[in-house]
Amino acid sequence: MIKTFEEITSRQKSQKLATQVYKQFSQIKDYWFKDQIQRCVVSISNNIAEWFERKSNNEFKYFLYIAKWSCWEFRSMLYLAKSLWYMENDLFESLYSESIEISKSIYWLIISLKQK
Repeated sequence: MIKTFEEITSRQKSQKLATQVYKQFSQIKDYWFKDQIQRCVVSISNNIAEWFERKSNNEFKYFLYIAKWSCWEFRSMLYLAKSLWYMENDLFESLYSESIEISKSIYWLIISLKQK
């Protein structure tokens, strides 16, 4: 039983991912790009956490879907970052893989809520 939103693994991982993204793009001068990639990556953990006070499985599923959609948006932004040479391929692969793992984790949370 989850007692705090901090215990949710996908939220923990997405928070670490957001930290990496903030560090990676902190010096970039393309402010629109930086703002957009930061917003979508932060949205992942925030939407997972936002549910916690609501205490409803249906609302939680809704926010989990939003978090999952933010993962997709983040991956799209990663492709743009790679195309614009804002990051090396190794970093792209690492961040992309981590976002896939977070997305899978969110999916399994959704599945577990559907069974209740």
